[in-house]
Amino acid sequence: MELSHSQAKIRLQDITTELERLGEKNELTQEDEQLFDELTREFGEVDAHRRKLERDAALERVRSAATSVGRPPAAVAITPGTSVGSGYDADPILNPDSVEDRRFRNPWDLSEVRTFGRSKGEVAQELRSRALSAVEKMAGANDAVRAAGTAIIERWDDADSRIAKLCLATSSPEYLRAWAKVASGRGHMIAPEEQKALERAMSLTDTAGGYLVPFQLDPTVIITANGSRNQIREAARTVVATGDVWNGVSSGAVAWSWDAEATEVSDDAPSFAQPSIPVYKAQGFVPISIEALEDEANVTQEVARLLSFGRDVLEAAAFVAGTGVGQPTGIVTALTGTASVVTPTTAETFAAADIYKLDGALPARYRTGASWLANRSVYNLVRQFDTNGGAQMWERIGADVPPQLLGRPALEAEDMDATFDPASTGDNHLMVYGDFSNYVIADRVGMTVEFIPHLVGANRRPTGQRGWYAYYRVGADSVNDAAFRMLNVATAA
Repeated sequence: MELSHSQAKIRLQDITTELERLGEKNELTQEDEQLFDELTREFGEVDAHRRKLERDAALERVRSAATSVGRPPAAVAITPGTSVGSGYDADPILNPDSVEDRRFRNPWDLSEVRTFGRSKGEVAQELRSRALSAVEKMAGANDAVRAAGTAIIERWDDADSRIAKLCLATSSPEYLRAWAKVASGRGHMIAPEEQKALERAMSLTDTAGGYLVPFQLDPTVIITANGSRNQIREAARTVVATGDVWNGVSSGAVAWSWDAEATEVSDDAPSFAQPSIPVYKAQGFVPISIEALEDEANVTQEVARLLSFGRDVLEAAAFVAGTGVGQPTGIVTALTGTASVVTPTTAETFAAADIYKLDGALPARYRTGASWLANRSVYNLVRQFDTNGGAQMWERIGADVPPQLLGRPALEAEDMDATFDPASTGDNHLMVYGDFSNYVIADRVGMTVEFIPHLVGANRRPTGQRGWYAYYRVGADSVNDAAFRMLNVATAA
């Protein structure tokens, strides 16, 4: 127990007040009885701690007096409020740590969380507070990762505190050490407290087997902190799903009307829809030789980096052309066949006029926050439209691909159509223009990793390699196709 003398007295007063409140009831519920027993037990522990502090303070005063006088000491009384240098009675102004602050010195110790006699909301609030404290204290994280973790908890933690619980279970020093040992094939060296941390985290997973990646190494947190190489993710609206499906709410524009004085207002209520985005399982594998594993100085960080990079590459393709069957729905897939498709000004031709046609076709309410999305090769074609400097489509034209087209950000996606061949047959989805906050990416925090101790070859014999099998879930889709326009330069044979 780390309470100072003054804090112990404050806590004893709080416990006494609560016990008196319970004692005034004519009948106690089962929860009240449990709370009464728990508070009584805590009172005994805190009071014993207070008395020990007083004994230690008295002994220290006695020793000090004996040293100065040089003869056997006499009894020395304690002066209330006296500080003896050991935190016995620290000044609450100069040492403002509260009882709750002391309890959160170890935010991962959930045995301190009292549930009896408290509402579900009060317990959830404490878990979130502990999770935020854990983010500040967790090892192996920089300021950007801590900021990303804090933002995820504050914005997306639900009433059941599922993200807070995940953070507390997977960010503790014991869990990080245990996961590092498992990830490097040293699972036999796990200490009892590390095994307990692993078991607590495994209770939060939906499937048996595997270990959740530590919160500070989770690709969702790292990508949020460091930014994505996938520029669609930079512009899209990202949410955190705590279940198998993310459910949102969307509506059309609110319909207002002009009504005469003293007449009944017309029904101008918008129609609400509830878009849902299922999250799908993605999986990856990272092989490594036994020699490289033995030589790697920080295999934990390296595995997390590789998992994050692989996830980003996989998602970049899905967010453009994902089919929506067993994988996210890409923006091109979502818009194909809808009224958002725009044909070129001149059939089977891609020209400067088509850039302006896309811009004009997008409703003004979406144009303010709009971005372009195209392959770099298409942007290079656009650069060649303005051979004499007359069209003035690019801003700050210079080295590399300019950052804006018609004053709007120009995002790059390698999985968009890269070439336009008039001699070929079929669709060419060259550009998407719109407000990408209407394209929602639903991340589910919590990637699971299983360590494979030996990989085998075609003859079922070891190859001298080990590996990590990882899987997580993510979904994406357009929730409002009207916020986009897509140029399709279709060609016919």
